[in-house]
Amino acid sequence: MIDIKPIFSRYSNKLLNQKYIITIDINDQNLFLLENFKIIKKYKISSSMYGEGNDEGSNKTPLGAHYIREFIGKDVEIFTIFKNRIPTNQKANILPKKEKSEQDIITTRILWLDGLEEGFNKGENFDSYKRYIYIHGTNEEKLIGQKASHGCIRMTNSDIINLCSINLLNTFVYIST
Repeated sequence: MIDIKPIFSRYSNKLLNQKYIITIDINDQNLFLLENFKIIKKYKISSSMYGEGNDEGSNKTPLGAHYIREFIGKDVEIFTIFKNRIPTNQKANILPKKEKSEQDIITTRILWLDGLEEGFNKGENFDSYKRYIYIHGTNEEKLIGQKASHGCIRMTNSDIINLCSINLLNTFVYIST
């Protein structure tokens, strides 16, 4: 894992949550939750099947410094499907095999990321927030641990609930390869 302290220090004056940090390692498909710079949780994730990149419309996972701008779904039931960030009355069926569904279904919780690096993941045609880049649950849980998303960071539904059990609003998130 990279040394996050010098990177975090560049942006810490912009963030309200100074206690927690999330780092995402694309190569290993892992998300680490740090408290006071010490790893307290590790989760398997799925990043984009199209690779890494910040361009709008690329369906790639953006790299670099972000923060959690919005948290959606605090009290919704596990497996609830979101449409346009609004919980529906529908529940996702978790696919029993390592297979892709025809839709990119967003479930259970949404942590909406906003870029911190102007000209890289914030602004014009590469803005993570305007690209709707989230950390969220999925119905394709068997694909967690490999690149399978359409740009977002996917987690199992129980893991995203576990991660969201603490207040992560305005938490620094760093995505790297």
